[in-house]
Amino acid sequence: MSNQIIGTAEAAGRTAKEVAEAAGQFVESMSTGESTSAAAKEAALTTEERKAKMEQLRAKMRASSQANRASLIEEHSKAKTSARETARLEKQRKLAEMLRTKADAEEAGEDVDREKNWEWTIEENDNWEKKLARKARRADFEFHDDAHAARRRYKKDLDQIKPDISAYNRQKEVAMGLAPGTLVTSFNPTAGSSSSMQVVPSAQQQQMAADNLYRGANSMLYGDSKPSEDDIDRVVGKINQDIDKKGKFSRKRLNEDEGDITYINERNRVFNKKIARYYDKYTTEIRASFERGTAL
Repeated sequence: MSNQIIGTAEAAGRTAKEVAEAAGQFVESMSTGESTSAAAKEAALTTEERKAKMEQLRAKMRASSQANRASLIEEHSKAKTSARETARLEKQRKLAEMLRTKADAEEAGEDVDREKNWEWTIEENDNWEKKLARKARRADFEFHDDAHAARRRYKKDLDQIKPDISAYNRQKEVAMGLAPGTLVTSFNPTAGSSSSMQVVPSAQQQQMAADNLYRGANSMLYGDSKPSEDDIDRVVGKINQDIDKKGKFSRKRLNEDEGDITYINERNRVFNKKIARYYDKYTTEIRASFERGTAL
């Protein structure tokens, strides 16, 4: 009897266990199905949401670009305004200083121009007067004679030539028998120490340099100059510039290609041009017949 009871209890336990496992499997299957349907719904809605989100991002990008451009334009306008304002204030400041100086000079009984001229050195004044004289001479554009035109051309070309003073001084040092660096065109703190360490040219070198630098009418030296590459490039550039300028120059007068002059002034020329634009297609043959003498 007891064995039957134990067998029945074991069978009931196995059954309960099987039921519990089946219930667990059912619950798991139900939860898995629900989660799968939820994931599918999420996947189905994600495409639309992505499209909406993409549109939002594009709208933000457009708004950001417009804002950046507006900010850039505003900063640029502010910079221009500030530069213009700074120039205006500087101009006003200089004008105020000039008027103040003039008022002080008038109160003290002094000449304003005389006070301003004290600020210039003699060399600066001489250079300014030479510049004014050169400008006055070149203001005469009339043709006087061939010599005058050639001199004007020579002076104009001479302004573009910058002599190499340092090379000339080096040749002069050798010709005079001086140490290198003795003749300097500008202040150089290291020139004295370097020149004292260099060798003075010999008598033969001095004589050759003197004959080469100071050539007379009886000198046998000819055609031995070897210009540098920079000098050659400068001459070639000047020649090309003259060729381009000559090619662009033209003595063509206004309305030269129009043929016969049929007007008495500029206003009449414009009027005739307007008339010809509309009626030449009708009157060309008649006018040609009159010119040939075959008109009836």
